[in-house]
Amino acid sequence: MTAPTRSRRLARLVAVGLLLAALGGCSGDESPSAQTTFDQALHDELVQMQADDQAEMTGRGADPTTTFESRQARLAEILDEHGWPGWDLVGRKGSTAAWVVVQHADLDLAFQEKALGLLEEAVAAGQASPGDLAYLTDRVAAARGDEQTFGTQIRCDGKRAVPATPIADEAGVEERRANAGLEPLGDYLAEMEELCAGDAP
Repeated sequence: MTAPTRSRRLARLVAVGLLLAALGGCSGDESPSAQTTFDQALHDELVQMQADDQAEMTGRGADPTTTFESRQARLAEILDEHGWPGWDLVGRKGSTAAWVVVQHADLDLAFQEKALGLLEEAVAAGQASPGDLAYLTDRVAAARGDEQTFGTQIRCDGKRAVPATPIADEAGVEERRANAGLEPLGDYLAEMEELCAGDAP
């Protein structure tokens, strides 16, 4: 397999994985609580950043005036100002949109690690998706070459979808995934395997 082919396959796997996760993370009411003022403009900006991110990732309808780098730089400003943009501030869709942009900042592990710490705090406060946290936890671990906790990061081994790095305490992974609101690992791998089979020569 050539390097460009591997890159395209990885991009498609990432895009599909993010779409599946985002569909789960975006469900629910957008209504904020009274504790924090809902920022409609910031919500809309983050949702647009996600749309631009997915367009650039898939190569369909990408806006040439925005790039991964520019979105990451803007999100860094948002994180510095607000911490993790939580549900009260930007709603569930806005919070998950921020997560999508962080997931794609693979060339800046330090940025992902900083965002992970902020996301952990937001989840502990009931202000962000445990599923989004599970994906970013594994994303950072896989980038470090460490074991995953939830098995969300996968690669193609021929037509098979397999974890990109080993899963720690694999016997407990289903309980951890359930607690994070994720589907069973076997179901997730089966969904990803359809993509691997489609890409395999």
